[in-house]
Amino acid sequence: MPEKEPAKPVPSATVLVLRDGEGEAPLEVFMVVRHHQIDFASGALVFPGGKADKSDFDADWKNHVRHAQEFDDYSLALRVAAIREAFEESGLLLARNPGSEELVDAKQLASYKKQRDALNARELDFLEFIRGEGLTLASHQMQPFAHWITPKMMPKRFDTHFFLAAWREGQVGKHDGSESVDSIWISPRQAIKDAEDGKRTIIFPTLMNLEMLAQSATVAEAFDAAQKRKIVTVEPQVEDRNGTPTLCIPAEAGYSVTERPVDQM
Repeated sequence: MPEKEPAKPVPSATVLVLRDGEGEAPLEVFMVVRHHQIDFASGALVFPGGKADKSDFDADWKNHVRHAQEFDDYSLALRVAAIREAFEESGLLLARNPGSEELVDAKQLASYKKQRDALNARELDFLEFIRGEGLTLASHQMQPFAHWITPKMMPKRFDTHFFLAAWREGQVGKHDGSESVDSIWISPRQAIKDAEDGKRTIIFPTLMNLEMLAQSATVAEAFDAAQKRKIVTVEPQVEDRNGTPTLCIPAEAGYSVTERPVDQM
């Protein structure tokens, strides 16, 4: 019997919304807990994100994204997807009013509760919402951070681009109650420790990107490090290591781990 073709990776995007801790407190990232009935990363602590929708590729987005001319169509759609998913899952919105250099404030964001609910119920299109409110997406302030592709042996695969974004003070993040059932601002190191202590479930790509993020102490440092680092696509491969199936990632990607036994995932 011929070998089954690997599933085609689905274009996806996720966003690491960052804020500086108070005083000596470390950098924090906003994360959500996936619903246990979700078929991917169920129950895991993750960054808000998901697969790109067909509408994320709509050509009209070029009229509603700051500096849209800087991106090709695919890159623009990924940024739109990341912002849409962040709003749907966490309630944080990386968008601006006309003529403003600031993201929408807490009061304005709170006024969009009905629209967010309608988006999650698939009763409202994100482009329709942004266009109707006269907003523009702040895609140019998102910094590419990582790129991971699900291994070929997995039945569902994602071609996921990770972006950094800075939090607008006052915006309140809250899980949507359906795809995500809890939310938290947490330092990368604390999230890693919680996973090591068995308090939280964190999947391998998320854990590796938390470790990368933990190398920075502030939002500015995280952005600077990401700008200087060459992003290497990571598509983990399963290889035999002395009879042990091992997940391997390229060393040039810059992560602290290059291989891990599959049974420890």
